[in-house]
Amino acid sequence: MKLIGSLIEQNARAIMAITHDSLFKGHNPRLFNVLKTLFPELKTVYFLAHTPEQGEDIYVLLVDATHVVSVELDRYDENVEPIVRIRSLKEYKRKLSKTKQIELAVAMDLSQKDLSSSSS
Repeated sequence: MKLIGSLIEQNARAIMAITHDSLFKGHNPRLFNVLKTLFPELKTVYFLAHTPEQGEDIYVLLVDATHVVSVELDRYDENVEPIVRIRSLKEYKRKLSKTKQIELAVAMDLSQKDLSSSSS
């Protein structure tokens, strides 16, 4: 999908930048540790969705522009093992709404910029 600088893209980009920085600055160490365990060479992560439920938080994240990872973390008991599902981009894209497709394209763009700047 080609990005055109729409309001949806601008809003998604702003929110993703904030949540990305927050994760890497240690504001959600439990989630970050789960991701580092799954992806020891982790370079970049962008939030595609966050669903706070009664007893858990469910995150959907784009990791290193290659995987979409769903992580469910118990809110009250850190000893409960997180529930993790790793999907390919192709699998994740299948049933996305137009808005979610735009958000994924923005996350891909941000991830690719991060990855190209870290390899320089």
